[in-house]
Parts: sequence; C-alpha cells; structure tokens
Amino acid sequence: MGAMSEGAVSLPWIVIRQDDNGNRYRVGRYATRAEAQKTADSLGGQGREQLYWVERIGQNGDGAQN
Repeated sequence: MGAMSEGAVSLPWIVIRQDDNGNRYRVGRYATRAEAQKTADSLGGQGREQLYWVERIGQNGDGAQN
C-alpha cells in the first residue's frame, strides 16, 4: 500500500466482536484507543453472550492484539 494521501485520516484502532460460536467480526475503526475502548465497553455492557475487544492494526493491515 502506498503512502497516505494528504488529508487522509489514520484509523489504526479496531473493535472486534466475537459471538458465542467463536465467529469474529470487525465492528469499526477508530483514530484513538480511548474512542475504540469506549465503543467496546458500551457494546459489551448489553448483557449478550458476545465479547468485544480493541486491537491496533499493524503496518501490514493485520490486527495485532494489545
């Protein structure tokens, strides 16, 4: 992937959801860890059998759990 264009926003933090069957889904991308964590916390508090956590996307585009 090339260099970011001028004015592009970096969104290196992602929220991941895992359901009770072990399926994982990307919920959203965020500019800061605090913003991503706030989303994960608000979704996780809904009494469902799902897990939410925050990961930082690495240079190669893969999530690297933190």
